[in-house]
Amino acid sequence: MGLAAESQFHVLAVDDSLIDRMLIERLLKTSSFHVTAVDSGSKALKFLGLVEEEQRNEEPSFVAQKTHNQDVDVNLIITDYCMPEMTGYDLLRKIKESKSLKDIPVVIMSSENVPSRINRCLEEGAEEFFLKPVQQSDVNKLRPHLLKSKVKEVGEEDQLINLNRKDINEILA
Repeated sequence: MGLAAESQFHVLAVDDSLIDRMLIERLLKTSSFHVTAVDSGSKALKFLGLVEEEQRNEEPSFVAQKTHNQDVDVNLIITDYCMPEMTGYDLLRKIKESKSLKDIPVVIMSSENVPSRINRCLEEGAEEFFLKPVQQSDVNKLRPHLLKSKVKEVGEEDQLINLNRKDINEILA
């Protein structure tokens, strides 16, 4: 399953700098990842369907029937820290506060080595903090986080299957 399975991983790259965005996109594609690149945190939230989710949370429950964008299957988000309007830290917090997206691994990148910033991001749930320019060795560190998220997805599916079996057995009993 080697390379074919790895190419199934979808990474959302968020950076307001065109050059940095192109660099991270090239590094990720070189590692056989499917990449979607956007230039802001708000576009990332829109792509993930989180903007609609926030609006639904404000609507009465009978109106809010659609779940988050099921067509989007993102396995990891890598975002710049310093961006106008919404920082990578703000994006991280919104993702971790979301019921439907909180388990997606988030990696923060920055050209500034500020230990307090790095610690704050890691404490809020970032998997990694990379210093720019991002290197191929950094991208190689993403695999364990992607695999961990896949294993978690499979585990949750197994739990649902077991729950359904239990319900069926109770009905048949």
